[in-house]
Amino acid sequence: MEEKLITSPVIALLAIAILLLGFVQVQIAGVSGMLTGSHAGKAGTSDLSKVDVTQLQNTAQTLAAVFPVESFASADDAMATMFPTGVPEYGEALGVSFDDPVTALSILSRMQRPLSQEVKASNPEAWQRFVDLASQPRGVSCEYCCGVGPIGADQNGNSRCGCQHNPALLTVAMWLAANTDYTDAEILREVMLWKTLFFPKNMIEMAMNIAGGDASALENLPGMVGGC
Repeated sequence: MEEKLITSPVIALLAIAILLLGFVQVQIAGVSGMLTGSHAGKAGTSDLSKVDVTQLQNTAQTLAAVFPVESFASADDAMATMFPTGVPEYGEALGVSFDDPVTALSILSRMQRPLSQEVKASNPEAWQRFVDLASQPRGVSCEYCCGVGPIGADQNGNSRCGCQHNPALLTVAMWLAANTDYTDAEILREVMLWKTLFFPKNMIEMAMNIAGGDASALENLPGMVGGC
């Protein structure tokens, strides 16, 4: 009599293995979604259509306009909204990720000069939008490492500082103005997200000063990411 190769215990083990494999695949999919999903800051303000960027006169006003700072009871609340994660929807085109701000800083800063020449020549309207945003005190700048204040570009669109942070932030504003349908307020929100990654302590502290909440977690934040 031939011995059965597939017995009841073997069938049971196969069934368990299949169930375990399915469970693992679900867990992997969940983790992948967390790593590549949209950043928390994108939902920071439900409606930016009412924001008049021409009225913004400093970085604090920009923060209050693009993030719901009035709802921040603690630094943890601010960080949950202002620290972006994953790859932004324009990240693949630029080759950057919120999860690697140091590499992104290097990439974005190197892009600023050639991108300026390209946009100025091929898209004068977008260039002017960029200049209007960056040459006014709206926070598109490296104000926490080089003391240039909230204005990152001069009236000709040139960077007012030679560090990495300033041209990187200018690149974000310029590229979005030229290549997306983002409004000026949406562009400023993206710049503030990157600026928070580059200057965590300063940006969260500013948000908490506006909100008047508990800022005890600030001591654990780095002052600056990347070299100046």
